Amino acid sequence: MNAERPPPSWLFPEARTRAPRGMGTEPFPPSVDGARMSCECGFLRGIIEGTSAPVVILDRHLRYLYVNPAWSRVTGVPATAFLGRTLREVLPDVQTPDDVLIEVLADGQPREVTLTGTTRVPSPVGRRLWRAVFHRLEVQGQVLGVCGIAVEASNLRQYLDDLENAHQRLALLDAAATRVGTTLDVEATCAELADFLAPSLADIAAVGLVEQDFFGAPPPPAGMLRLRKMKLSAPPELLRHLNELGGTRPYVDLPRGSAPRRCMDSGRPWLGNLASDELFQKVVVDPERVRILRAAGVHSMLVVPLPTAGHSVGIVMLMRVGASPGFSSDDILTAQGVAARAAVSIDSAHRYSHEHAMTLELQRALLSEPDRPHPTVEVATRYLPSGRSALVGGDWYDSIALPDCRTLLVMGDVMGHGFQAAVAMSQYRSVLRTVAAAGLPVDAMLTEADRRAARIGLDRAATCLLVLLDTEAGTCTAATAGHLPPLVIRPGGSAGLMHLPAGPPIGTELGDYEMTTFAFEPGAVLLLYTDGLVEQRNVDIDDSVRALTTMGLSADDSLEHLLDTLLTQLTDGMCEDDIALLAARLRPSADSKEARSRTT
Repeated sequence: MNAERPPPSWLFPEARTRAPRGMGTEPFPPSVDGARMSCECGFLRGIIEGTSAPVVILDRHLRYLYVNPAWSRVTGVPATAFLGRTLREVLPDVQTPDDVLIEVLADGQPREVTLTGTTRVPSPVGRRLWRAVFHRLEVQGQVLGVCGIAVEASNLRQYLDDLENAHQRLALLDAAATRVGTTLDVEATCAELADFLAPSLADIAAVGLVEQDFFGAPPPPAGMLRLRKMKLSAPPELLRHLNELGGTRPYVDLPRGSAPRRCMDSGRPWLGNLASDELFQKVVVDPERVRILRAAGVHSMLVVPLPTAGHSVGIVMLMRVGASPGFSSDDILTAQGVAARAAVSIDSAHRYSHEHAMTLELQRALLSEPDRPHPTVEVATRYLPSGRSALVGGDWYDSIALPDCRTLLVMGDVMGHGFQAAVAMSQYRSVLRTVAAAGLPVDAMLTEADRRAARIGLDRAATCLLVLLDTEAGTCTAATAGHLPPLVIRPGGSAGLMHLPAGPPIGTELGDYEMTTFAFEPGAVLLLYTDGLVEQRNVDIDDSVRALTTMGLSADDSLEHLLDTLLTQLTDGMCEDDIALLAARLRPSADSKEARSRTT
């Protein structure tokens, strides 16, 4: 029993009767009465006071009559402090279901209840949880109060909370994997990262990347690291405060010893929950920027590096304002997980941008401007690299002036992408220029190009379309090696495809080509193109090619305007594959004579 005060006399009664096996009562024999009752009382005391489960007895007004030592230990309150008082008076931070206990007193039915809160004894789980069962106590038909026996379930609750937090963290990481890094564009990836983190993990998110090329700006002072401000994401009411953050320049120079520098050097996050102005200044360096943060209501900040193998490509700054709580350890883990995945995408986008630019420059060098056609032929060309592919393609075009006022138009597409495709494209282009100089018919040109490509060991086949314009005859003769048919746009506004017998791609050594001759009147436009112009997902390419005839293209427009219109309507500035275009038109007779006289 509690040393401070014994339990009420009715808890361990000294009655000289015991419950009968049958009806009524049966007195104890005098010789065993005292020994047996003493044994029973001692047995009950040992159970109640020796158990680790809290046991309490409350009177009809829910005031404490008794608490066992276990309840005193878990609450940190001595038993005497409970007696005669309610739970709320002794432990105001523990919630008790008084309404349920009143029902137990009223009907005598036992009930389970939950008690939650904090006690005077520190707990690693913070808010504690007990499950208790309360029974009504009666003596000779008189209701005296309720007795409760409890078991602490705080650790189980903490486990379930941790499990739920882990599930939420995994769900957030899965969402980040689908929403961040959807393109190979650095700016787009940074914008996706900031927009994802705010508001899913913070009120404000900012992304900065280490800048190696200074784009004409003076380099940073010695010892400084330059971060380019990539994206700031926040609600509109906060953006007007934060737009001044970092000044008007698109970058911030960070000195050694600043929190972001240490964060990137160590690979570890920096946390400032409910931080002081001095602590904020370690992050933003300039006191004026601290003022801007305070004006926006920022009270906590988390800086997380964007780590890649061997170095950090930048940082993410997360901020919370107003009534939002500080960052928890789970928030830090989640932010690190999202940042690590995003850093891989940003690094890949960096490398893609660099490699793509180099390969594109190579392809542009190889794809030099076509030769000048005869003065009687007007030519315009376009080349549009893929906006989503990590590699350039092998598309090419050419126009070659031949004797007798003839002009050879070429459109080709090497199978595959990348550096090797660009090199193969240059070789095919050279082969066709050499073959064209021999004065062969167009079908024989394709046959000879096919043979030579196999002889020099080109391991990539290419589709190719040759169109020979004869100004004097007013005709065009064409042959195709697996390429899409050209489009003819007539002065009257009608448009149609030039249907040609299909032949195998060149480079396959299957050379069997046929040529077809068509009338081609002055003022008409001939359009040659690669499949990037018409290929669409889930759309048959034949349907896409036929759709060119219904676009309302006008032969009266300038060729430059016609090609721009075509690209605008079909690509919206973005294409899945490289596109090469060549448009040609026979000049009217008067223009042709004037052009020939200027040439001579």
